[in-house]
Amino acid sequence: MNAAPGLLASAWTIARKDLAIEFRTRSAFLSALVLSLLAIVIFYFAWDPTAIRATDLAPGVLWVTFTFSGLLGLHRSFGVEQHDGAMDALLVAPVPRESIFLGKALANLAFVLGVQAVALPAVALFYNLPLDGRAFALLAGVMVLAALGLVSIGTMFAGMTANTRLAELLLPVLALPFFVPIVMPAAKLTAAVLAGRPFGEAVAWLRILLAFDLVFAYVCMLVFPFTLDD
Repeated sequence: MNAAPGLLASAWTIARKDLAIEFRTRSAFLSALVLSLLAIVIFYFAWDPTAIRATDLAPGVLWVTFTFSGLLGLHRSFGVEQHDGAMDALLVAPVPRESIFLGKALANLAFVLGVQAVALPAVALFYNLPLDGRAFALLAGVMVLAALGLVSIGTMFAGMTANTRLAELLLPVLALPFFVPIVMPAAKLTAAVLAGRPFGEAVAWLRILLAFDLVFAYVCMLVFPFTLDD
């Protein structure tokens, strides 16, 4: 008899399955992408460049856009399992429930980073941001770190609300308050990078972001198995 796959192997299999479904349909990714680009355009036409500088406005535009567009993918991660009872099969599979969390989180991370990879150049183009190679690399690093925290929280609450009738409403209501400790330092770091200030001035915010990433990732993985119980 073959041994059951380990935690990481199971997580990778689940992540590949979710990504294969998304690559086949592309519905959630395209919806999130359209939402993010639409938000960027709306902010652009509502912006008065004589009242506020682009480097002051862009951090808010970026993180509002990323937060709400990412919620679409987080809801989809468990929604695809509900139509044919696939979630029940996943729960009785001989894999740790933590691997379900890790697999879903990995797929969600790829989803969020894909949206960010398109939205960030769009914001830089619309608002004519002064992004050289160093600034772009620093900003990309901030986005990846923030995405880790957002995905950890969102994956846990997506699993918790998946079987409810109002999942689309409950997920943002539950997740958004917990997004604040991630989005706030990420926005501060983004503002420091765009303003060209020495990155050392924002190290405190980086430490806060890293701390919340570690805490949320660890706690969410521990709590997640209990959210799947009826």
